[in-house]
Formats: sequence, C-alpha cells, structure tokens
Amino acid sequence: MLSAFTSSLLLVHLFATVSMVGVIWIVQIVHYPLFADVGEDHFVAFEQKHQRLITWIVAPLMLAEAATAVALVRWPPVGLSPLLLWSGAALLLVVWLSTAAVQVPLHETLSQGFDADAHRRLVQTNWIRTAAWSLRGVIASLMPLSVMVTSGSSAG
Repeated sequence: MLSAFTSSLLLVHLFATVSMVGVIWIVQIVHYPLFADVGEDHFVAFEQKHQRLITWIVAPLMLAEAATAVALVRWPPVGLSPLLLWSGAALLLVVWLSTAAVQVPLHETLSQGFDADAHRRLVQTNWIRTAAWSLRGVIASLMPLSVMVTSGSSAG
C-alpha cells in the first residue's frame, strides 16, 4: 500500500507536469506564432503583458513540478524505476536550462520591440521545451503505474 506522502507526491508531480505539457503545446502552436500578428505599435506592451500574465500560470506549475521532482529523487518510492526517475529529472533540467539560457533572453530582446529573427528563434528553440515536457508527461504518467504495480505485487 502506498503511503499518503508517496501518493500525494506522485499525484502533484503528475498534475504539474501534465499541466505544463498542455501549456507548452498551446504556447508552441498558438501563442508564440501569433506574436508576429500583434503589430509593431503594440508589441512592447503585448510582450510585457504576456510575460506578466503567463507567469501566474507557469511559475506555480514549474515550481511544483521541480519541487516534487527533487522530492522524488530525494525519497524515491519503492518500485519507482530508476530509469523513469533519472530520465525525468534530466529532462526537467533541459527545460529549466533552455528556459533560462534561451527563451528568457529572447523574451528580453522582444520586450524592446518586435524582432523577426528573435521571434523566429523563440518559436524554433521552444521545440526543445515542448519535446522535453512532452516526454516528461509520458514519464510522469508512468511513474505512479510503476509504483502501483510493484506495490501491488509485493502486497500479495
């Protein structure tokens, strides 16, 4: 039987990760491409508003995802595949590094005014995060199953 801590940890981790998968796909396919249609006269205000508003959605989810990932590494549930654990952690590192080193600087450039090259690079490089989060979604979905299968087989 899973402890309340383990169950809660896996559930919050799954929720935060899968939520970010949905957010990143909307951003990748809909939101970022629409930046090109805002118009130069309104772009700076748009970009600043985008950064302010998107933070209310992504910051709590990213922090919850990171905190639960660290907790899973620190206190791995019995039966959790090390491959799932460490590949998920590595992909999360990719997401955070890409965000800090690539997407944030591109948003800083765009906050000065629309730049077609910076916009193109933002859309292209965001595929790194889209792919990493999508794979994390699969991994986070498999984690509870891995633990439940092991927990169920050891209970009998």
